[in-house]
Order: sequence, then structure tokens, then C-alpha cells
Amino acid sequence: MTYTTTNPYTGEVLATFPTLTDDGVAHALDAAHAAFLAWRETSFATRRTILQRAADLLRARADDHARLLTLEMGKLFTEAKAEIELSAKIFEYYVHHAERLLQPERLTVADPAEGEAILVHEPLGVLLAIEPWNFPFYQVARIAAPQLSAGNTVLLKHAANVPQCAAAFATLLREAGLPDGGFTNLYVTRAQLETIIDDPRVCGVALTGSEGAGAAVAVQAGRALKKSTLELGGADAFVVLADADLDKTARWAVIGRHWNAGQVCVSSKRMIVVDAVYDAFLERYRAGVAGLVAGDPFDPRTTLAPLSSQGAADELREKVRQAVDHGARAEAVGPPVPNRGAFMQPTILTGIAPDNPARDWEFFGPVSMVFRAADEAEAIRIANDSPYGLGGSVFTGDPQHGIDVARKISTGMVFVNHPTKVEADLPFGGIRRSGYGRELLGLGLKEFVNHKLIAAVDIDARF
Repeated sequence: MTYTTTNPYTGEVLATFPTLTDDGVAHALDAAHAAFLAWRETSFATRRTILQRAADLLRARADDHARLLTLEMGKLFTEAKAEIELSAKIFEYYVHHAERLLQPERLTVADPAEGEAILVHEPLGVLLAIEPWNFPFYQVARIAAPQLSAGNTVLLKHAANVPQCAAAFATLLREAGLPDGGFTNLYVTRAQLETIIDDPRVCGVALTGSEGAGAAVAVQAGRALKKSTLELGGADAFVVLADADLDKTARWAVIGRHWNAGQVCVSSKRMIVVDAVYDAFLERYRAGVAGLVAGDPFDPRTTLAPLSSQGAADELREKVRQAVDHGARAEAVGPPVPNRGAFMQPTILTGIAPDNPARDWEFFGPVSMVFRAADEAEAIRIANDSPYGLGGSVFTGDPQHGIDVARKISTGMVFVNHPTKVEADLPFGGIRRSGYGRELLGLGLKEFVNHKLIAAVDIDARF
């Protein structure tokens, strides 16, 4: 496995990094475990201070960090700066709430005269985090912040195309005051990952990535009797009801599908529009997509970034070709994208029949599937006709009715009158092939802790 920075806009190879030796992996495991033994006893006040420093450093060096994100995976510089701010907010969420969320819980016992029982939440050990390239800081922050707050230590295996972001995140936490071994970036091979997962000092694995990677890691973790959490793909439904404000809805649809060049697990990949407004919505949506400006991601006028690599763009074009071979209609929208860079022409797919396998695919880039639904009931059916179950949205003029419809959509998250979004104070996760487990809030904080019962029983022993 090669860890390489390749600028997606220019194709220039900027830096390469060697993988760690097996001795280096062993040393990292030793250091992470030693750090855990001390960190688990560290006061919340100290943990809080370090996490706040990390947030402060993120903001103080926002431009420098954002520049790395744009250079390594191609996202718009404005989006990169927003990601840095979101990462800072995640750290601050746990600065303010972790201690309260981890407080012991007194349980109600059947007979209080027999004693009392409490539930305590204790850290487990070293956690392996395997993270993707599409949000190089945010994805790491949403696992590192809660797990460090809980008293665990973290080993990071980041995507091979964002090695400088991985190193910068580790440097950030070290400069914030985290002890050596508390958070370690590893440039490791797949074989070395198996060694790490099998190590008894490693308590679990948190992965965000592809279905294939998730399945492989889940098997390995299960064989080692380790807990895992998986955040995998998504094909979020964007349901448009007859009473929706179409101008506003179409604008949100363009943003929901094309932010981060469409390379988002929770982007709005399937537009499901009731027949009464289908043509009017599609006209507005097409015009909005055509207005996107592809170009240099550092240029503030650019609104459509390149994909993360030329390979990603080629793979996406091949998936569109296969969808068309199975009967879909593909419409290239807008002016031609630049020849320079890993760009994909924005494309709208329609006429995707029930037997077209593309209905079950995740198009990771600026490709929209648009479905015509006869009515609201059919829109809900189409929304649920997916192997994925991550996010989704419902657009309507009646928000309360939107909530009623949202309750009928089978996913981990549904938003009314907004595309699926990410925030520091909202939980994140899905069901079915979108994975299992939750990140952020108290749910994420408690994924890798020991929920230990302590019961003081005050009765005589007798048969």
C-alpha cells in the first residue's frame, strides 16, 4: 500500500510516505497501551483542557489545515474550511458534555432494602480507527474526540491518499497536550491491520469506508471477538411531495447532491418526486445543476470540485455506462467540465426500471438518479427499496406531515426540508448495508466503554 499525495486538480504527485515496519507497529501498540493505562486515570478536567486546545488550534490554523484537505482530495477550499470548523465544534461538544454523559447511573432495584446498584461507564483500551478520504479531518474528529473523552487511546489508519492530513491531525493532538501514544497515525499495510486488530490490547475497531472494507474488518474483528462499528455507503432518498416549495427544494437538491463533488455517504443520491410536480421539479433541478462551475477548488468562483482521483472519476463513468446498458437514460448537464483534473460531468439518470441493478448502487460523485412516483405512498416505497439505510430527506409545505412521512422511511436519519446534514450535536449512523453503530453525542461516546454494573447487596445468605 502506497501513501501518496496526488493533487486531484493537477494530477501532480506532491509527496509519498513509506509504510511502517512491523517493529514500528509493535512499538505503536506498546505506546498506545501504555498511554491508555495513564489516560484512563486522567481527570476530566485535564482531558477537557486538551480537547479545547485542539479546537483552538484547529481554528487558529484553519487556512493551513483546509489547504491540505483541498490539495490531497480536491474539495473546495470553502468546504474545507467549513470542515475544519465542524471538527473544532465536535471537540468542543465533548469538552462541554463528556463528563456529564459518562456519569454513573443509579439503577432502580426491585427492593431498595436489599442494597443499591449503579452502572459505571469505563474506557476499554486502545481503539483502531480506519477512516476515509472524503472528510479527512471531520471523520477522524468524530471518533477521536469522543473516544479520547471516554479515556480510550486511538490508533489511526487513514486513507492512503490523504497521508498529510493524517499526520497533521496527529500533530494537532500532540501540540494540544495529548500524551505520547494517546493518538497515533499509522501508515500500515492491510496485513499489519490484521495484526493490530488481533492484538489483545486493542478493544475494538471503528471504520468508515466502503462495504467491502467494512465486511472484511467486521469479519476480522469478529474472529478476534472485538466490537466494531461501521459507517458504510448510502443512497439517500430526497423525497419531494406535491406541496413542496419547488424553487427552494430544487436549490437544496443541487446542494445536497453536489457538495464535496457528490462524494458524501449522506448526499442526496436518489431524487424521488411525486408525479404531480415531477416535470416542474426536474426542470428546476436541471437548471440548477447546469449552473455549477467546475474548476480550480482554490478559486472562490468554483462550485464543483474534481473527484478525489482520476481512478474515482473513471470508475464513476463506468457505473453510468453500465446503468445505461441496463436501460437507464443518462443526460449530461451543464457546460463541459475541464479536461484538466479528475472531473466528472454532472449527469442525471432517469428511466431506471425496477430490474435495473443501478437502482441498488451508490454513485459516489455528481450523478443523480431521479425517480417518478405516482403519489406519496409510492414515493415512500421507492425510498425504502434500497439495500442502504443511512440518511434521507422529505420536502413538503407541511413540516408536521413531513415528520409523519419521515417516520415511514427506513434509515438511520431523516431530515424534513433539508438534505441530510452533519453537525457536532446530532448522532450519525445507519442500518442495513450502511453499517451499524452510532457516532457523536452520547451514543458515540459510549460505543467503546464498559457499561459495568456495581451492586452492593445487603442481605443474609440463606437457601
